[in-house]
Amino acid sequence: MSSPRPENAADVIVVGGGVIGMMTARELAVAGRRVALLERGHTGSEASWAGGGIVSPLYPWRYPEAVTALATPAQEAYPRLAASLLAETGIDPELFPCGMLMLDAADAFDARTWAAAQGRRLEAWGAVRLQQEMPGLATHWTSGLWMPTVANIRNPRLLQALRASLLALGVVIHEQAEVVAWRQGAGTVSAALTSDGRAFDAADFVVCGGAWTGKLLQQAGQEVALRPVRGQMLLYRLEPGELSCIVLAEGRYVIPRRDGHVLCGSTLEETGFDKSTTAEALASLAASAARLWPALQGREPVAQWAGLRPAAPNGIPYIGRVPGSGNLWVNAGQFRNGLVLAPASARLLADLLLARTPAVDPHPYQILQQDLTAR
Repeated sequence: MSSPRPENAADVIVVGGGVIGMMTARELAVAGRRVALLERGHTGSEASWAGGGIVSPLYPWRYPEAVTALATPAQEAYPRLAASLLAETGIDPELFPCGMLMLDAADAFDARTWAAAQGRRLEAWGAVRLQQEMPGLATHWTSGLWMPTVANIRNPRLLQALRASLLALGVVIHEQAEVVAWRQGAGTVSAALTSDGRAFDAADFVVCGGAWTGKLLQQAGQEVALRPVRGQMLLYRLEPGELSCIVLAEGRYVIPRRDGHVLCGSTLEETGFDKSTTAEALASLAASAARLWPALQGREPVAQWAGLRPAAPNGIPYIGRVPGSGNLWVNAGQFRNGLVLAPASARLLADLLLARTPAVDPHPYQILQQDLTAR
């Protein structure tokens, strides 16, 4: 039986069309590489679409330093990125610097210490200040931590803009192109083989498959510690400006869009690759929404959906070359922070692949040999 015939060769094949994959492809294309992107479904339709779009880790002081090292430059990059995408494509990602208010955080001292060390603006509010600044809040909240510079971005529009930008840059996008195997030998990959019998060859291959990254690396003969975690979300509608900022408490949040839509999320569920929504999550999220912003009490959600986040140990993503391979790379495992970390994650991967001096120390994100088990 003859082997599948390779498609037109690219310099780099990026596998995965979420925010990490598309930003990685964009970084490489801007650097002058010929890039093709393979997506198992439709670009921007999985966890990157399903998330809330907060451009900050939730409770950022609780994360390892390796996450902060990516989050800081990524947050700084978003205003330039949003403006560039609007200019390139005419699609406004709607970056909204609304600020984030965290209620009754038990570790407020740690938060203030972290903010001082990082040079980040953070204000401690008491109950009186909360009611002055946010009269729509319930009165049972006693303290708040206000981060005025935190933004949210309308992630479906960001993903649309990224796709249009890639096409304008000459990136070839193949949708409904699920990678099911790799042609490899002598420590290198020569082609990605898709379910429809096609083969795509390149000099380098970058796996940005989100929750499916573990399966993709299995097909290359390696096991990696990365699992899917389901998150369910609700969407409401208020008058524009009625909720003015992100409000976060007890691990749940409400996020305002400029047009009055409000997102509430999210659950953390170990359900494998099951993306279905549940009545239990609907009830739980609706209760959280009302507790965070009482005007949502009794409101009928506009929509409910779920996505699968890629969780790596300790919340630190894998970014770099796969051990034992000369040309197989990975950029995945950002968990709840895929959109948050995407600009810096993509830049770091591109720096490593292109042998540029990295803007971020790459060592915390390396896949070590102990992270992989040969099959």
